[in-house]
Amino acid sequence: MEHKKTDESYIPDYQSLFEDDPKHTGGGGRVLKKLLKENRRKIYISSLYYIVKASPVWVIPVITASIINAVTDGNEVMGKVWMYMGILLVLLLQNIPMHVMYARYTDSMLRTVGAGLRNTLIKKLQHLSISYHKEIESGRVQSKFMRDVEAIEFLNAQLIKSVLPSIIGIAVSMGITIYKSPLVALFFLAVVPVNVILVRVFNKRMRETNRHFRKESEDISAKVATMLEMIPVTKAHGLESLEIHNLEENITKLKLSGLMLDKTNAYFGSITWVISHLLSALCLLFTAFLAIKGYLPAGDIVIFQTYFTSISNSVQNLVNIYPQLTKGLESIKSVSEIVLSDKVEDNRGKQRIKELKGDIEFKNVSFRYPDGDEDVIKKLSFTAKAGECIAFVGASGSGKSTVMNMIIGFLLATEGQVLIDGKDIKTLNLSSYRHHISVVPQSSILFTGTVKDNITYGMAHVSPKELARVTGLANIDEFLPRLSHGVETVIGEHGDKLSGGQKQRISIARAIIRDPEILILDEATSALDNYSEYLVQQAINGLVKNRTTFVVAHRLSTIRNADRIIVMEDGVAVEMGTYDELMAKQGKFYKLKVLSEVKPWSEDVGATM
Repeated sequence: MEHKKTDESYIPDYQSLFEDDPKHTGGGGRVLKKLLKENRRKIYISSLYYIVKASPVWVIPVITASIINAVTDGNEVMGKVWMYMGILLVLLLQNIPMHVMYARYTDSMLRTVGAGLRNTLIKKLQHLSISYHKEIESGRVQSKFMRDVEAIEFLNAQLIKSVLPSIIGIAVSMGITIYKSPLVALFFLAVVPVNVILVRVFNKRMRETNRHFRKESEDISAKVATMLEMIPVTKAHGLESLEIHNLEENITKLKLSGLMLDKTNAYFGSITWVISHLLSALCLLFTAFLAIKGYLPAGDIVIFQTYFTSISNSVQNLVNIYPQLTKGLESIKSVSEIVLSDKVEDNRGKQRIKELKGDIEFKNVSFRYPDGDEDVIKKLSFTAKAGECIAFVGASGSGKSTVMNMIIGFLLATEGQVLIDGKDIKTLNLSSYRHHISVVPQSSILFTGTVKDNITYGMAHVSPKELARVTGLANIDEFLPRLSHGVETVIGEHGDKLSGGQKQRISIARAIIRDPEILILDEATSALDNYSEYLVQQAINGLVKNRTTFVVAHRLSTIRNADRIIVMEDGVAVEMGTYDELMAKQGKFYKLKVLSEVKPWSEDVGATM
C-alpha cells in the first residue's frame, strides 16, 4: 500500500488489511497487528520523540540520589549540586519543544488511521449490493461506523500514547536498575507475573461483557433509526406510549449491560491498584534493608523506589488498558462484518460501457433469492428495442419490481440471460452501465439540500440554461415561484417541505438532466392525487421520448400508449401485448382494467396495480 508521506490530506484505504486473511475471519488481533505494521515507521519516530521529551522522568531520580549521596559523603557538595542542577534545567526546558513535536506528529498519525478506517467503510458500503443494504438495519451500520470506529481510534491512541510509553519506561527503568543493582532488578521482575495473572483471571469475563454491550448498543441504534422513520405513523395512530415502552425496554437492557461492564472493569482496576501499592511498600522495605546492611548507598533508595513505582505504574497501565484492548478488538471484528462481506458487485475485468443503444432482452430468465425456496421470476422472455416503452402490471409480489432490479443490475439472473445491446449483463461493468440509466421510484428519494442540489446530484457542471430547460420539462416551474429562493430553496430532510407531487417532479428532473438511454419508472404516480398525477404524467410524457422505457404501472390508464404491456402473476408473464390487444383478448389485463374502473378507491385494487 503506497503512502504519500508528505501529503497531510492523504487518506489510506485499509481494505487489504482486513482481506489478507487465509481463513477470512477478520480477526481483531490480526488486523490490529497489520495496522500497526502499516504505520511502523511513524511509530518509531513517535517513540524517539517520546524518549527525548520524557528523559527528565528517568534522569531526575538519578540526580536526586547523586545529590543525597554527595551530601552524605561531604566531598565537593556544592560543585556537584550546581552541575546536576544545570543538567536538570536543560532536560526540563527541552521538554517543551519536543512535547509539541511529539504531539503534532503522533496526533497526525492517529487522525490518519481514523480517517482511513472511515474511508474504508464508506467505500465498502458503496460497493455492497442492494440486497445487503436491505438485509442490514441502517441503525446497525451507523453504530459500526460511529461507535466501533471510535473504539478502534481510542484503542490506537492508547497503544501509541499509553502502552508504548509504558513499555519504553519499563525498559529504561529496568536497564538502569540492572546497572545499579542486579539484586534489586530481580525483585522488580516479580511485579510482572502478578499483574499477568490478574489479566488471565479477568480475560474471559471482560471479553464476554464487552461483546454483550456492543450487541445491545447496535440493537438500540437500529431500533432508534426505525423509530425515527416511523414517527409520522406512530403519531397518526396515537402509539407514542407503545413506542416509548418498547424503547425503554431496550434502554434498560443497555443500561444493565453497561453496568455489568462497568462493574467488571471496576473490580479489575481496584484490585490491580491495591496490589501495585502493596508491592511498592514491599520494595521500600527491601531497599531500606539493603541500605542498612551496606549493600547500596542510602541515596539509591530514591532511585529504586522511584523506578519501582514507575515500573509498577507502567505495568498497571498495561494491565488496565486490557479492557480497552478487548473492546477495540471486538470493534474491529464488528467493522469486519461489513468490510469482509462478499455481497459486493465485482466489476473487475468486466467490459465498461461508453455508449448504449438501449436494446434489452430477457431470455428464459429465472431468479431466486439466495435464501428463497422457489423462483420469484420464472422463465421470463421478452425483447425491448431501443426507444420502446414496456409496461409491467400485476398484483403485489408478482415480480414487477424484481424485473426492474434485474434491468438495473441490482439482481442477476439465476437462470437464463439478461442481454444489454446483445451482451450478457453479467459481463458488463455495472457502474459504467448505470451511467446510461435513470430511475424514478415510487417514493422520491431526496436529501437535505436545495432543489438544484437534488436535481443535479452527482453532476459537476450544469449550466443555468440547462437547469431551466429541465425544470420546465418536469413541470417544476409550476410551483417554483412559490418557493422562497427558487431552485436554491432548501427542501429539508427527505424533501419534507414539499408535497408528494413536487418531490416526484424533482425526481423526474433528476432523471431528465442525465439524458439516459434507459428509463425506469417504478410506480412513479401511484402515491399522488389526481392533479399531482396529471402534472407528473405530463413531465413523464416529455421524459420517455426516444428512450427505452420500462414502466411499473399503478393506474392502467397511464400505459395506454406503451408499445407492449406485460402482465405478471407469481413471477410468470401470463399476458403480453399492446393495450388494445389485451383489452380485446379480455383476459387478465382486461379484468384488472375493469376492476380498477369500478372501484378506483379500493385498497385491494390499488394493491393489484
